[in-house]
Amino acid sequence: MRFTSLIILGCMNVLLLAPGQKALAQDKSRIPPIEIYKTMLNANKNKGWVQFRNYGGKQLIYFSALQTLHCRLKEIRYSINSQALDKQFPLVACNPQLPFSLPPKSGLNDIAISLPKGTAKIVVVQIVWDDETKSEVVVYEPCKDVGEQTCAWPSNLNRVVEMQSPNRAGAK
Repeated sequence: MRFTSLIILGCMNVLLLAPGQKALAQDKSRIPPIEIYKTMLNANKNKGWVQFRNYGGKQLIYFSALQTLHCRLKEIRYSINSQALDKQFPLVACNPQLPFSLPPKSGLNDIAISLPKGTAKIVVVQIVWDDETKSEVVVYEPCKDVGEQTCAWPSNLNRVVEMQSPNRAGAK
């Protein structure tokens, strides 16, 4: 009887979750600390938070590296050929049991956007974390003469963005 009561109580706890609450399997406390995610982002800055690829007559821009951080992200802001940061790349659902993995049925639309070949000369990116802090704004451009391989370079425009940023050291 005691064991049955415990099972019933456990089931009721799951059934009585308020709207928006998640069961233990979705408990965000199981996700590694945000500092780990921020370190990973910074480590990938020179390799590219985004990657460009010319394939099948199209230009693909991959957000794969950022999407692996999805469990601690609130937004991926970006813009094409401007510094407006006027677009958001949709985040996949987080599974705290596999915080760096994409859902099993993820497809190309979950990691990339497709544009006509040669459209994007630069992509400007900023991350908003789940604690509301923001990354720096970084500008990337496609690599030259790499064929269909994926590649991105931090753009020389990063210096311009740094100079315009009100958060830079010494800014008033």
